[in-house]
Amino acid sequence: MSVKIRLTRKGKKGVPYYRLVVIDSRVRREGLPIDTIGVYQPLHNPVTIKVDEEKAIKWLKEGAIPSTTVRSIFKKQGILKKLHEEQFSQAKKKVKTEKPVPDIFNQGIATEKQEETPDIKSSEESSN
Repeated sequence: MSVKIRLTRKGKKGVPYYRLVVIDSRVRREGLPIDTIGVYQPLHNPVTIKVDEEKAIKWLKEGAIPSTTVRSIFKKQGILKKLHEEQFSQAKKKVKTEKPVPDIFNQGIATEKQEETPDIKSSEESSN
């Protein structure tokens, strides 16, 4: 099931407002949503945008794909930045918690190269 975060239109004719909803991508625009995560009112002065950040981040982590309009709303609200910072900090923690790999393999290669170089020079010198 492909889940998207998109806008659902509500309100009277000529006076729209939109809900930010998590919905199956195959459902029509005003279909039954899985979850409602915010409201967007473009006709208010100034424009009103209310988003539940915890729900939005939760759904983005679960793989919900935002529409282009919802993505721009999330950018303005700073939600995508928070999501990126959370994922980046988790990646850093994983790197720090892993045990360092001993450098035995690279040391072995370095000693082999040192041993090989005199042999090559000595064989070149003998051929001259």
